Amino acid sequence: MQAFLEFVLRHLVDYPDDVLVTHDEGPKKVVFKLQMRKSDIGKVVGKHGQTLTAIRNVMNAAASRRGQRVAVEIIEDGPGS
Repeated sequence: MQAFLEFVLRHLVDYPDDVLVTHDEGPKKVVFKLQMRKSDIGKVVGKHGQTLTAIRNVMNAAASRRGQRVAVEIIEDGPGS
């Protein structure tokens, strides 16, 4: 799932080399933390949060096949800020 998330994010942003995705995995929940340039955050969030919501929905659909839940969070202190 992390590779897919990185693939999508790298195609959305202007600086794909500055995208960093980390995750914390629990028994039933995986939390993906996204770090990127501040100028790219708007591209990932999209108008009224629609892009980020779509990413979260796709990730949750993939995780539900494994019996898990997914949270996708954007960390403000990204590299190259």
